[in-house]
Amino acid sequence: MPLVRIDVVEGRDPVALRRLADVVQEVLEEVFAAPPRDRYQVIDEHPARNVILQDTGLGFERTDDRVLVQVFQQGRTAEQKKALYARLADRLEADCGVAPTDLVVSVAANSREDWSFGLGRAQFLEGDL
Repeated sequence: MPLVRIDVVEGRDPVALRRLADVVQEVLEEVFAAPPRDRYQVIDEHPARNVILQDTGLGFERTDDRVLVQVFQQGRTAEQKKALYARLADRLEADCGVAPTDLVVSVAANSREDWSFGLGRAQFLEGDL
């Protein structure tokens, strides 16, 4: 179950923000085989001056539509991660109008002991999941 943080420049309407989150979830279900009810997302909006996403020397310009997607996950391969990057770029452009040059994605690994879903329990470790 991925935990996703989506950071954007403020100004999108709530419907557009929800669509952005929905597309990210759909891609996670498709590429990472995330179960539909394993949806953990946080969307943060920031003033443009607080979303600094340079191009690492790749030569493209970002706009105020820039988006940072951080995915914390368990056990995905390099090929799955590459597929995620490509599919997110395609879908977010087609469904949300986010240019591929405005998208930055970071995937980080965690493990089963890094999760508690409530009640102060480690459900994976205690056999609940």
